[in-house]
Amino acid sequence: MAVKIRLQRHGRKNYAFFSIVIAHADAPRDGRFVEKIGTYNPNTNPSTIDLNFERALYWVQVGAQPTDTVRNILSKEGVYMMKHLLGGVKKGAFDEAAAQAKFDAWKAEKDNKLTALEAKKASAKKAAYEARLAAEKKVNDAIAQKVAEKKAAALAAAEPAAEEAPAEEPATEEAPAEA
Repeated sequence: MAVKIRLQRHGRKNYAFFSIVIAHADAPRDGRFVEKIGTYNPNTNPSTIDLNFERALYWVQVGAQPTDTVRNILSKEGVYMMKHLLGGVKKGAFDEAAAQAKFDAWKAEKDNKLTALEAKKASAKKAAYEARLAAEKKVNDAIAQKVAEKKAAALAAAEPAAEEAPAEEPATEEAPAEA
């Protein structure tokens, strides 16, 4: 009987969460399955994948056919790379230690690229923040300058008015008139 590696849907409406399962080809999507080998959560950024690598590799080697999405997930996690390297070991191209070393080098390179991409995103985000902050400071300085000009104009208008007003004569105290 044909075996497939597929996603089994869980979660609420508009917030799907999937289990990666091994199921018979004629079983319904959310029906019976042979084995659960991992989970896939597309709601996080980046998507969260938890996979039992050894069991996924075993099922791919015995001929389980993955769906398109699961094939992409397995490829991203390196299951197909390891299957390819183990095929080279079976053919005698190199030994298993060399295959493991090649896989580790591939995984390290992939992780380095991911780290570099995250660092680039973080630096771009910081640069955008600094640019927004500088633009906001520029706008605030312009507003502060306008306010200072208005205060200076109001103060200049108030000073001439004060100078033009007649100064009141100091009241002299008169002695009461005697009768």
